[in-house]
Amino acid sequence: MPCNLKLLLMTVNKPDLILIDLDGTLVDSVPDLAFCVDTMMQEMGMPAHGENKVREWVGNGVERLVKRALVGRLEGEPAAELFDKAYPIFLTLYRDNNSKRSCVYPGVMGGLDWLTQQGYKLGCVTNKAEQFTLPLLNNLGLDHYFSLVISGDTLPRKKPDPMPLLHAAAFFSVLPEKSMLLGDSISDVKAARAAGFNVVCVSYGYNHGNDIRDASPDAVIDSFEALSDLLN
Repeated sequence: MPCNLKLLLMTVNKPDLILIDLDGTLVDSVPDLAFCVDTMMQEMGMPAHGENKVREWVGNGVERLVKRALVGRLEGEPAAELFDKAYPIFLTLYRDNNSKRSCVYPGVMGGLDWLTQQGYKLGCVTNKAEQFTLPLLNNLGLDHYFSLVISGDTLPRKKPDPMPLLHAAAFFSVLPEKSMLLGDSISDVKAARAAGFNVVCVSYGYNHGNDIRDASPDAVIDSFEALSDLLN
């Protein structure tokens, strides 16, 4: 269901700071993640899952992704010895396949260019570990847009905890109520609400197969190209 942009314009305050999620918002990273998950599973002598299933599991960091792959579902914990064997395999694979198949979503570059031209302060806040975040941003030509990058292991806590968002607001000297998070998942919505941020979500991202509108963000957009209308 397409979003009603005129209605959404009434609910989004124009921010001074915009923080943007990475996986599922800026970049479709599932093709690389699925390749690494399935290769890991094969090396473990277990059946591969395929890209569609991995797409439902992405969004809470690679450690959680590996656990989901090992148990074959969104919730649950694998045996510790199984995880301890599989996780290093995945890390090695993902270091070598961080941005070989991943791609920037259509409209993202144009939207980021527009935000930059308008003078918005921009940061990237993700649950992906720094060793994977920085190469991905660099390899896909996104790193120069952001004055601050907060990865999943930058601080003691990550989304949906508000700590990364509040840390970024303090870094930019911007009040939370003058800040916005642009993401794709319920984790982003929860973090934004807890931090006192406005939150806008893209309709196309990773939310474990659920419609992000059910999480009641302030607005939902189908492309970064809609930001110029939403924020004017």
